[in-house]
Amino acid sequence: MPEAARRREPLPEPGRGDPLREDRGSADEMGLRRLREALFRPSRAQLVVGVLLAALGFAAIIQVRTANTDNTYAGYREQDLVDVLSALAGTSQRAQNEIDRLEASRRQLEQNRLAQSAAVAAAQKEAQELSILAGAVPVTGPGIRLTVTEGPRPVSVDSVLDTIEELRSVGAEAMQVNGQVRLVAQSAIEAAPGGLRIDGTLLTSPYVFDAIGDPHTLRGALTIVDGPVAQFKDDANAGVSIEERDSLDITAVRAPTTPQYAQPEGSG
Repeated sequence: MPEAARRREPLPEPGRGDPLREDRGSADEMGLRRLREALFRPSRAQLVVGVLLAALGFAAIIQVRTANTDNTYAGYREQDLVDVLSALAGTSQRAQNEIDRLEASRRQLEQNRLAQSAAVAAAQKEAQELSILAGAVPVTGPGIRLTVTEGPRPVSVDSVLDTIEELRSVGAEAMQVNGQVRLVAQSAIEAAPGGLRIDGTLLTSPYVFDAIGDPHTLRGALTIVDGPVAQFKDDANAGVSIEERDSLDITAVRAPTTPQYAQPEGSG
């Protein structure tokens, strides 16, 4: 009977009447109460630790800020600071003066460069003009072509010289004869069997004079009363024709020569 009675006793429900669970619940509640008391009612030791930690953090912040601050002039007196400021102002003024001096030097160098460039350009232009006048280079431009064909009598040297001088006097910039001889200030003309000898070259009729300049002005200089055209017709009964051209090529050139006797004044 006792064995059977024990078998009929019901088992306890989970969570009810379990001593272990009750002990755990009590321990958790006690821990929460202690935590609340520590937070809201700290002890003296906890207060001391908190104050020490706050002081330590404040000291760390001050140290960082101090490390980032320039204390170079912290211990200077007022007069010392005034002297330092005056010295800095003087240094700044000297630096500005040096900048101004360098700027003036730069402007002067730029002006010298521009002046030198202008001088070089002027020299190059003058050299080109002198080369044209000296007959050293071929040229092209508007002008006239004068063709003189001998008649029964040969063309005289005087008529040729008058023609050249008339063309020069009205601005002919370049001239050639028969496409072979460039006429310049030193050109020499003389009569020769069968024609004319100009600068050592024998030329024969017809004589073709090419001249670069204003076509209308050059033509007018040749056709004036008793001018070159009239002389050719009267002296040699020659045939004369004049063509005005918008473009004329003068290809004959003269080799440069070195003067043997003439020297620039003051060079000797």
